Amino acid sequence: MGYAQIIATVLSVAVTVVAVALAVRAVLTITKVIRSGQPAPERFTDKGTRTKTLLKESVGHTRMLKWSAIGAAHWFVMFSFIILSSLVLEAYFEAVTPDGELPIIGHWAIFGFVTEWFGILGTVGILYLIFVRQRQKPGAVKRSRFLGSTMWQAYFVESIIVGVLVCGFLIRGLKVANDTFPYPVWAAPLSHAIGGVLPAWEDGPTWVALVKLLISMGWLITISLNPTMGVAWHRFLAFFNIFFKRSPEKPAGSGLGALKPMMSEGKPLDFEEADPEKDLFGVAQVEQFTWKGLLDFSTCTECGRCQSQCPAWNTAKPLSPKLLVLSLRDHAYAKAPYLLAGGGKDLTGEEKATEAQLAHLDVLSLAEGNRPLIGGVDENGVIDPDVLWSCTTCGACVEQCPVDIEHIDHIVDMRRYQVLIESSFPSEAGVMLRNLENKGNPWGAPQNTREDWTKGLDFEVPRVGEVEDFDYLFWVGCAGAFEDRAKKTTRAVATLLHEAGVNYAILGEGETCTGDPARRIGNEFIFQMLAQQNVETLNEAFGDQKVKRIVATCPHCFNTLGNEYEQLGLKVEVVHHTQLLAHLVKEGKLTPVQPIEGDITYHDPCYLGRHNRVFDAPREVLGETGNLIEMPRNSERSFCCGAGGARMWMEERIGKRINVERTEEALATGAKTIAVGCPFCYTMIGDGVTGKGKQEEVEVVDVATVLLRSLKQEA
Repeated sequence: MGYAQIIATVLSVAVTVVAVALAVRAVLTITKVIRSGQPAPERFTDKGTRTKTLLKESVGHTRMLKWSAIGAAHWFVMFSFIILSSLVLEAYFEAVTPDGELPIIGHWAIFGFVTEWFGILGTVGILYLIFVRQRQKPGAVKRSRFLGSTMWQAYFVESIIVGVLVCGFLIRGLKVANDTFPYPVWAAPLSHAIGGVLPAWEDGPTWVALVKLLISMGWLITISLNPTMGVAWHRFLAFFNIFFKRSPEKPAGSGLGALKPMMSEGKPLDFEEADPEKDLFGVAQVEQFTWKGLLDFSTCTECGRCQSQCPAWNTAKPLSPKLLVLSLRDHAYAKAPYLLAGGGKDLTGEEKATEAQLAHLDVLSLAEGNRPLIGGVDENGVIDPDVLWSCTTCGACVEQCPVDIEHIDHIVDMRRYQVLIESSFPSEAGVMLRNLENKGNPWGAPQNTREDWTKGLDFEVPRVGEVEDFDYLFWVGCAGAFEDRAKKTTRAVATLLHEAGVNYAILGEGETCTGDPARRIGNEFIFQMLAQQNVETLNEAFGDQKVKRIVATCPHCFNTLGNEYEQLGLKVEVVHHTQLLAHLVKEGKLTPVQPIEGDITYHDPCYLGRHNRVFDAPREVLGETGNLIEMPRNSERSFCCGAGGARMWMEERIGKRINVERTEEALATGAKTIAVGCPFCYTMIGDGVTGKGKQEEVEVVDVATVLLRSLKQEA
């Protein structure tokens, strides 16, 4: 062993010992922070499905590949990191001797081939990702998805990857030049090419191996000193976050569809026995999120895909799902010393720790412990109220997140505390909540007018109780019963079902709101009240029927009945009216005969498409009635109308109106008909068209109305 090898070995061992010690400390810190959250026992169920989903999403890169080239580049970078870690280990042997290699496999040609090509493709991949980041960085594009990300961390990680890959090829090239390289040309063509231009240098592999190890351990030391460095830590934490996702069986984001029930100490909250002084009513402090929530925050890689798709962010509102998660992450880690010392507030607001327990803490940790989770700038709040109330719960953030962060659950949990305990929410939404509680619908319409939409039809609409049996219970919904535009859809659907000979019935005055707007604004109490009433009504309506089917025109009702009432014990098959209509057209029971004049474009409702994956049925119906052209943002990347998350009943005072943004996109297609599949979308897009003064040129109608017109030649 020469001087070069002695120096390289000593330095390599020394820096590795420091790096490993710091890494162990960082892992313990991250673990303690995550474990400070509330229990979530449901995350440990169905380990087989969870394992399959983990393998599919990580090895198959199913979520990242939605972004095609970026996803492919990331796959090569990710697997280069995993596979080429073996070459970092090999560098220790090369530090000891210039021709060192891994024991057993180090001289195998197949090992050389695999590592060579992952090195090449990993280099191409990281250079492409660097190019994308530069092309889309803040200042280069309007409202960059990287705005708010910690850019030095991304640049640091990218430069480390490039440095390690370059060192790897230099070591191999020097071994070729020294005639100590064990792999043939076919297995390592680039290494041989590099070696062909490098001079022989006996100690060269040792010195470059030392540089490679210093770079690698420098990376480990840096991320260990920065446990909130998500751009680096996500490569370890993402596997756990994906495994413990809420609904591993779902092909898309696990936080889509049903909301997570209100939980306290790992159990669903029972409102009949709940006590605000003993049970959690939503989230008021960061440690009241579950441990999975804290894992979510720790895993965020700051890629900004959620931000780029968020309708609030894209219309100049203060909400960015990414920045919300980063704020919660940074707050959790800054507050951790205070919490781990025994600090924190009980549910009455009293400090749990003694003065002696907190005596050793610095001022910053104590100050962080006293910050309100929700509050404006003057209150030094972690999350501004305007951020919290800008969310439409459209699910775009959850859909796009490559590491399965469940943004909507966290936002609604914070809303729940604000509504139920603080009574703090946009004032105009209070009218909607009172109407739900007193009248059973958001508009406050009299219950005895629920069947007014049936007046004037030239056939009798069957009602539950008047018919012995039915194939479908037609859930009309509050909008379909009371809102003038939505009534047109209800009448069209009823007419189509009648003409197709479908055996259906309605509840009429027995129906009440499903509770969707109450639940999304955070008032779980009103939701539970309405939902339990509806569950009893539906169980009575279906009686002993083995097959329990509901057809709904409102995606919010569709989602609540099909996904959330199961939490209350009701299991029914729920279809959207466009699904049933598409089936009837295929069966030949409804046959379009008159093409609609002009092009048609279709707006995907968030709670039908993204939340419940119903994309094809509406398009199949529209495709039979005319020429369908798509908006640039469609299907799972459709842009919200702005009404979800109870935003239908809140004023939009900040930035550009979301419905205007979406309407402009629809008008730009040149279509004469904008088809919708949701009463909220009908209202929002319709108002957008009117606001643009295009109501005489472009019509907004439901898919059912388009089909009905196409059936009648005289229409």
